[in-house]
Amino acid sequence: MGVVTPLAVGPGLARPYRWLCAHPHALDTLLAVFTFALILIGAAASPHTGRHPIGPLFVLLAALAGAALVLRRRFPIGVLGFTGAITMVEIVTSQDGPPRTSIVFGAVVALCTVAAGTDRPTTLRVGLATVALLTGAAMLFGVHPWYAQENFAVLAWTGLAAAAGDAVRSRRAYIAAIEERAVRAERTREEEARRRVAEERLRIARELHDVVAHHIALVNVQAGVASHVMDSRPDQAKQALAHVREASRSALDELRATVGLLRQYGDPAAPTEPAPGLAVLDQLVEGFVRAGLRVEVEAVSRDGLGPLAASADLTAYRIVQEALTNVHKHAGPDAKAQVRIVRTSAVLLITVDDDGPCAEEQPAAEEPGGGHGLIGMRERVAALGGSCEAGPRPQGGFRVRARLPLQARTGESRQRGGVRGTGGEGVS
Repeated sequence: MGVVTPLAVGPGLARPYRWLCAHPHALDTLLAVFTFALILIGAAASPHTGRHPIGPLFVLLAALAGAALVLRRRFPIGVLGFTGAITMVEIVTSQDGPPRTSIVFGAVVALCTVAAGTDRPTTLRVGLATVALLTGAAMLFGVHPWYAQENFAVLAWTGLAAAAGDAVRSRRAYIAAIEERAVRAERTREEEARRRVAEERLRIARELHDVVAHHIALVNVQAGVASHVMDSRPDQAKQALAHVREASRSALDELRATVGLLRQYGDPAAPTEPAPGLAVLDQLVEGFVRAGLRVEVEAVSRDGLGPLAASADLTAYRIVQEALTNVHKHAGPDAKAQVRIVRTSAVLLITVDDDGPCAEEQPAAEEPGGGHGLIGMRERVAALGGSCEAGPRPQGGFRVRARLPLQARTGESRQRGGVRGTGGEGVS
């Protein structure tokens, strides 16, 4: 039986308590000496001691019972059997007067150790056997009559030892369960926090990539055009610079909205502009057309379907934006892009094809350092339960195809609130 940790230890006892916990053998030695002294004190306080003094045999038995407790941690059952046997010897073969039942204190400590270190069924079996043997021996061979106070004291002390040991074991199990739950709860909170941080980081990274990759690509192209025609065609250069200004302003607006997602509670309200969607797709396409990319758009939709959910609308817009950006960056100056959007009551199909001669060089998401745009598209589509494929076409060029399942618009306001301010109004 280990030391029962108290709920509070006074300042004066804290240091000795820590020392005893760190040196269990010293504690067991002190317990053995204390038990030996308690046995002798109990024998001296017996009313029969005046007529029958304590003999050397009893002192020897008491010393053996106390000394055996030094090994109680290593051999709990063995020590209980040894101390119980010593108790039986004193009760049955007492030669210096009536048996001195205080010898049972050694077995009491040993039984408490066994009860505290085993399970409840073992405690019941061992405890009942010990109580029955020692109490029965005391009533048969001890002080007469059998119902004498000393005999019932053996029953009370052994039963109390089993109950106390079981209480100690239950308390240890309860404390261990509380500590384990606390550790598990802390670990769960940390894992949940890390997961939320990772998800938020990925979401913001996708938004920033969609904004920067698209608008900066257009700014780069228009700045190149302005530089090329600055001397020969200043009017066209001014027009290109105006496009640069518009694209940069749109990029700043979208970046400001995205960074606004990082605001803390109580900060000024985030921008309230609606997220971009297919309703402003013509503005997006117009920006690419001005940059020199040939784009054809075909939209097929049944009548009476109503507006798209905010999440699906934003995802569809971002897919087209990323696909056209990749075409413009990788497919060459003479490439042509075809955007086909088909909507039914259950699904939204988006296909972006190009016929550029350099389409095979477009980065795949699995290539090291290949663009994160395709990864972002797949993550966006997967978040809505859809699928996204991107790869070279057999007849040449590159194809991006996404399938978005359309669900009922329950909770749309929550979705709209979650994405509000994450994009600008498209490319003007």
